[in-house]
Amino acid sequence: MSAVTDTHAVGHTGNPGQEAARRRTFAVISHPDAGKSTLTEALALHARVISEAGAVHGKAGRRGVVSDWLDMERTRGISITSAALQFSYDDCVINLLDTPGHADFSEDTYRVLSAVDSAVMLLDAAKGLEPQTLKLFDVCRHRGIPVITFINKWDRPGREALELCDEISERIGLRPMPLTWPVGESGHFHGVLDRESGDFVGYERTDAGAHLAAERRLDAEQAAAEVGAEWQQATEESELLSASGGDLDEAAFHAATATPVLFGSAVRNFGVGQLLDLLVRLAPQPGPRPDAGGTPRELEAPFSAFVFKVQTGMDPAHRDRVAFARVCSGEFERGMVATHAATGKPFATKYAQQVFGQQRDTVETAYPGDVVGLVNASALGVGDTLYNGKPAVEFPGIPSFAPEHFAVARTTDPGRSKQFRRGIEQLSQEGVVQVLHSETRGEGAPVLAAVGPMQFDVATQRLESEFRSPIELERLPYHVVRLLGDPRQRSMLRTRTSEVFDRPDGSVLAVFTDNLALRTTLRLHPELDLHHVVAATEH
Repeated sequence: MSAVTDTHAVGHTGNPGQEAARRRTFAVISHPDAGKSTLTEALALHARVISEAGAVHGKAGRRGVVSDWLDMERTRGISITSAALQFSYDDCVINLLDTPGHADFSEDTYRVLSAVDSAVMLLDAAKGLEPQTLKLFDVCRHRGIPVITFINKWDRPGREALELCDEISERIGLRPMPLTWPVGESGHFHGVLDRESGDFVGYERTDAGAHLAAERRLDAEQAAAEVGAEWQQATEESELLSASGGDLDEAAFHAATATPVLFGSAVRNFGVGQLLDLLVRLAPQPGPRPDAGGTPRELEAPFSAFVFKVQTGMDPAHRDRVAFARVCSGEFERGMVATHAATGKPFATKYAQQVFGQQRDTVETAYPGDVVGLVNASALGVGDTLYNGKPAVEFPGIPSFAPEHFAVARTTDPGRSKQFRRGIEQLSQEGVVQVLHSETRGEGAPVLAAVGPMQFDVATQRLESEFRSPIELERLPYHVVRLLGDPRQRSMLRTRTSEVFDRPDGSVLAVFTDNLALRTTLRLHPELDLHHVVAATEH
C-alpha cells in the first residue's frame, strides 16, 4: 500500500475559490453488507493511491480494507466508525468519507453527512433499497445533498435493472438517470452500455478484484457481433429510458430531484472507474456554507471550519485524539492560530494531518472542502467552529439523536476508577455514546445512552483496550424519551417506570419504560412540562 498521496502535487493556486473548484467531498452511504467499504477501497485503487485492494470482510488470511481500522471492524466485518480518505485524481482533490452502514451508528453517519457536498448511494442488486439506506437518504433529502446511485454486486444474481430503477423512483421520489446500462442480467454480467457514447464497455476479471480490472471498448456494431442478443436487449431498454425521461439532466441532479445511476461490482472493480470519473465531472464543488444565522460564508472569506467528528485510538502507540474538521472558507495553514468560537480562546494548529484511513501525513495547507485532522485537539468537540480574522463566525451545531437504549456503566476494577472516568469522558466527547448523569445514582455510575445497542459493545471494548478499564453494564428498561422543560419537576418522575437524567449540554431527559408509563405519568401530573426530543446540540 502506498503512503498518503500529496494532494497538492498537481499544483495549487492558493486562491480559495479556485482551489474549491478542484475539490469533491462526498460520503458513501448504504445498508450494511451492500459493499460500501469495498467500494471505498476500489475507488482508491482506481485513483492509484493503493496498489492492491484489501480482502472482502471475513476472508481469512487477507487484509482488511484501509477505511476499517478498529479491532471490532476487522473482526466483525462491518464499519462502525466513519473514516476519511483524501487523494488526488485527474487534477482534483478527492475527500471521500466512508460511513458506518449499521443502523446502530446512524448518529456518526449523520455527522459525516453534515460535512459533504454530495453522496454516493450504494444499492445491492439483489436487495435494492433497504431500511437503513432509506433513513440515510432522508437525511440527504433534508439537507439537499445531491445523490449518485451505484447499483453494486451485478456480478451476482439479483433483480432486473428496470425494476430497481422503478423502485428508486417510486420509493424515494428521485428520477433515475442511468449513465450506464448492464449488458447481461445480474449474475451474468458482460459489461455495460455507455449511454452517452453508445459504446460497450467490457471488463476482464482479476484475482478477486485485488487489482484494476482491464476495460475494453467496442462500438455498437462490434458489440452486436460479439455479445449478440443481450446487447440488443440493453440498447432497446436504453431507448426506452430515453423515451421516459431517463437521460442525464445535470440541473435536476444538482437540485437533488434526480440521480445518475451506474451499474457495477465493487469487489470485481467493475464500473468503479466510471463512478470516479462521474464524481469529478458532475459532483458539486464546495460552495458558501450558511453560518448559524443563515448567512452564507463566502469561500474567499478568512479561514473557517467546523468539527464533525472526534476520534481517538487511531494510533495505538500514542493514543492521540484527532478532531476532523471540514474547511468551509479561506486557506488553512498549519501552525496558524485560529479562534475557537465556543470559547473565544485561541487554538493552535501545529499538528495538522491529512488522512488516508489510519495512515496520516502532515498537511501544510488546505482549502474549502478539505478534511483536516487536528491532532491532540482536546479542547474541540463535535459541532465546534474554528475561524480566523473578523468578524466572528459560528456554524450550526450538529444535533444529537434521541437515545433508545440505556445502561448503567460500572468499573469492575476499583483500582482503575481514574482511568474509567477519563475513558467515559472521552467516549462522551467523541459521541461514541451519550453519557448521562443521575442525581440518585452518583458520579461513579454514569448512564450510557445509545441509538443502537451495538454502541455499548464499542464503548465496552474501547474502555478495556484503550484504558485498561473493564466495565459491566446494567441494562435499563427505558425506551421512551422526553425533554423536561422545568427541572424543578424532577421529583414527579422518580418512579418505578420513569427516571431523570442530565445531559452534558445542560438539558434534562425524562425516560419512561414505554408509552403506557408516559401516559400514566401525564394523567397523574398533567402539569409536567415534557417535550419531544428535538435536535439538541452538544456544543
